[in-house]
Amino acid sequence: MLGTKPGFSTAYHPQTDGLAEMMIQKMENSTTGKSPSLVKKGWNPPLPVGYLKKNLVTIHPTAKDFHDMWKRACDTAAKGIAEAKEYNKKRWDKSHIEPDLKEGDQVLVSTINFNNLEGPKKMRD
Repeated sequence: MLGTKPGFSTAYHPQTDGLAEMMIQKMENSTTGKSPSLVKKGWNPPLPVGYLKKNLVTIHPTAKDFHDMWKRACDTAAKGIAEAKEYNKKRWDKSHIEPDLKEGDQVLVSTINFNNLEGPKKMRD
């Protein structure tokens, strides 16, 4: 009816007709509605999750030490960047003179950095 052929194998090692073996195993669990250990022994074994929750350590000491070291390194780097920024600002302010320009003043513009005064190359040819 189901298209299966009889074949003999060992329990939990379905090497002849795996589909039928798995179906029988699932049907046994679904008919009782209970776990196999509860049917056989009368009690459910504790799950590993329960052990993990009891023995849960929030942070490993080595990880905490590494985090603290990393935080100190980041703080030191940020402090060094702020000091370098302040030093460079003082040097710039010491030598830089702000031009006194008003709207409408005539100025000379250097074209040394203008590479494209004639327009795009394909338009020049």
